[in-house]
Amino acid sequence: MAQVTLGGRWARARRFSWRELFRPQVLIIAGVLMVIGYLALVPLIYLLWGTFFDADGFTLDFFREAYTTVGLGEMMTNSLAFAFGSTVIAVSIGTGLAYLIVRTDVPLKGLMFAVSVVPLIIPGILHTIAWIFLLSPRIGVINKMLEPFFGPGFLNIFSLPGMMWVEGLHLSPLVFLLMFAAFRSMDPSLEESALMSGARLPTVFRRITIPLVAPALFASVLVMAVRALEAFETPAIVGIPGGIWVFTSRIWEALRVFPRQFGEAGAYSMSLLIITSVGVFLHSRFSRRAKAFQTVTGKGFRPRAMELGRWRWPATIAILMYFVIAVVMPMLILIYSSTQGFYQVPSMETLSSMSLDNYRAVIDNDSSVRALKNSFFLGIGSATGVMFIMAIAAWIVVRTKIHGRWMVDNLAFLPLVVPGLVLGVSLLFVYLRHPLPIYGSIWILAIAYLTRYMPYGMRYASSSMYQISSELEECAQTSGASWWQSFRRVIVPLLMPGLVAGWIYILTVSVRELSSSILLYSPGNEVFSIVIWEQWQNGQYTELAAYGVIMVTILVALVAIARKLGARVGVREA
Repeated sequence: MAQVTLGGRWARARRFSWRELFRPQVLIIAGVLMVIGYLALVPLIYLLWGTFFDADGFTLDFFREAYTTVGLGEMMTNSLAFAFGSTVIAVSIGTGLAYLIVRTDVPLKGLMFAVSVVPLIIPGILHTIAWIFLLSPRIGVINKMLEPFFGPGFLNIFSLPGMMWVEGLHLSPLVFLLMFAAFRSMDPSLEESALMSGARLPTVFRRITIPLVAPALFASVLVMAVRALEAFETPAIVGIPGGIWVFTSRIWEALRVFPRQFGEAGAYSMSLLIITSVGVFLHSRFSRRAKAFQTVTGKGFRPRAMELGRWRWPATIAILMYFVIAVVMPMLILIYSSTQGFYQVPSMETLSSMSLDNYRAVIDNDSSVRALKNSFFLGIGSATGVMFIMAIAAWIVVRTKIHGRWMVDNLAFLPLVVPGLVLGVSLLFVYLRHPLPIYGSIWILAIAYLTRYMPYGMRYASSSMYQISSELEECAQTSGASWWQSFRRVIVPLLMPGLVAGWIYILTVSVRELSSSILLYSPGNEVFSIVIWEQWQNGQYTELAAYGVIMVTILVALVAIARKLGARVGVREA
């Protein structure tokens, strides 16, 4: 009788385990883990194999060849200095803007939000070229204005500080979006208590606000440093003419020669991988203490803006000055260039000869219209796919006790350390040998974008997830909600500020993506950034400017729509 009873219990336990295995929650989590692992490991495996193996087997010859040309010390010094300076500029500007717009009573917040993210919308190549037109020693508009006072070529963009300035300005909107989500999800009661106790606003910001958003701030520093190390447009367009070589410019140099030096490019990439792996390790150690920073709990709260008093209008003027420097000046020079037959320093004569011929050429060009459609199809699709997958991945990392869940975070972050050029090469060779018939189609670009922007989606989702207490989800499940119901109706609405911010960012960077696309596109599947790059290579700067102005205008409209939709969900302001 006891044997029958035990046998029956064992049979029921076995049937129960099979039912548990095929629960929707388990299948969704398993599917997400498989997708992340596949997208992250395929390019890394190719990179490792192409760097350490040749036709004769294991070798270190590629490292010797790579670092014989330029020493590792010089490359490391330039790359780290460029990353450090760009990160300081980007984090300082982005954090300050996010705090003023989210946590204070500056006027016209919708306009101020748009002002802060527009620099992100401007493609990197356009942003860099615009600042060359402004700060070039020979043709720079600003230098021409300063020449009577300081002599010719007073400011030189083709220098390490010039590279830092261009890249830092370009990355600051990304920091703004990361910190915007963190500040918006923060309970303001601690700040209000400090103010009521007599603390001054700068003291509250330094001793309360910044520590509360420390996980998001640390993630911003990490992402900006790695993004600067991985940047392509600024080192290629500004650094190489100035004789300043960093890892990515050397990778580009190795890949553009014939035959392409894949092994040397892999050797440079391995150095980047080592540097960023240290940052990932530090971030994972810091994130273990993230529960201490949770401020969104079961207790009701509504974010309220703090009054700046006499500093309200100076803060508003500071935001507008940033807008003028980061947006108005670059866009004005691009708009001016787009109306000229060939680029000249602005003068009364050139201003009187402005025309719209370049815009007519863009509109009448079928390939440019097709490239525009391809870009937005890939941008919207990749942004939606990445944020959906990373929302579930962030829940796995932050909420569950699954052994090895830290690997999900690290796997999702790995594509960030693989330069876009190397990622494009690896995917090209993978799918030339893969039975999936996607080579030569737009879907290989879609896979490249999903892979390339997983790290950004993970940072946005996990930074917001750390601030949401698990008690909200537990209450929903105690009330009878399934995992999917509690995730969809509790977690996702609270995550929405971070998800929308990540969606906006991935959309904009996907539309302007160049480094991977330039190796993976095929005739008929061009994207807009390829058209711009070809115009730059051909020296057709005025037509390039017209392409860029059209793309920026469309992106601004899309971001505004996404902002309006995102404001309808999540934690709302009082």
